[in-house]
Amino acid sequence: MVENKYRYLVVSRERTRQFTAEQAVEVSTASRQTIQMQRVVSEDGSEVRLYCHSKQRQAKEAAMNARFTKRFEDGLLKIAEGLSKPGGTKKRDKVLNRIGRIQEKSCGIGQHYRIDVVQDKVSDVVTALNWERVPVDGTRMTHPGVYCLRTNELQWDEVTLWHTYTMLTDLEAVFRSLKSELGMRPVYHHKEERAEGHLFITVLAYQAVQTIRRKLKGSGINDSWTSLRKIFSGQQRITATFRQEDGRTLNIRKTIVADPRLNNLYQALGITSSPVGLRKMVN
Repeated sequence: MVENKYRYLVVSRERTRQFTAEQAVEVSTASRQTIQMQRVVSEDGSEVRLYCHSKQRQAKEAAMNARFTKRFEDGLLKIAEGLSKPGGTKKRDKVLNRIGRIQEKSCGIGQHYRIDVVQDKVSDVVTALNWERVPVDGTRMTHPGVYCLRTNELQWDEVTLWHTYTMLTDLEAVFRSLKSELGMRPVYHHKEERAEGHLFITVLAYQAVQTIRRKLKGSGINDSWTSLRKIFSGQQRITATFRQEDGRTLNIRKTIVADPRLNNLYQALGITSSPVGLRKMVN
């Protein structure tokens, strides 16, 4: 992208995390959550890194760390208990293999532990297993809730970068939802003109979605399109069929009553909750 002089704003996949709260500014999201952001310019001055910290994400990652830590330590404890049981795994090679398998399945938690295998002086039998948690700096363990954005827009401040990023993620989420609903995901077309038609329909649908959301935001409704779609899907039209005495069939089609949440959306959009009304048809 740099060679072609493209402007970019992407999520960094670098493993090392860093964040200094004293150097960060706060921004409120549409859902009234507070995000702390630290803007750092690279040494060569060609790129900006925006380190973001979310309390909601921190709580989620801390819970994940606790769950994986417990699973890892339970595995080590099981190996340690087997050293004193008849028939348990005691040979050093086999004990190391079991530890290795636990580390492979630890979702990265194993890197934060120093494990000591105590071996008998005259044989290859392991007599004890000791471990200590030593968190590696710059990881999810020491910096839960931190992620990084990279950009070559050097003049943008933290707020501009953040709002641009959320706009991009929102656009991707809407596209992903719409393509599933329209049956256009994944793209099976191989010819360029067909792929362009595919994308054009998606863009039209996105404009319709944004028109709806902009009108709702004017009434203080800031839900994502996925949430709005779930609320809208709660109302359906049903057809009841009756057999009459003369042998003919009476079909009555009507819309079910909208729930309070959906009614709020209809009122904000200025449309009726039953646009088609009751329809009767006799066959």
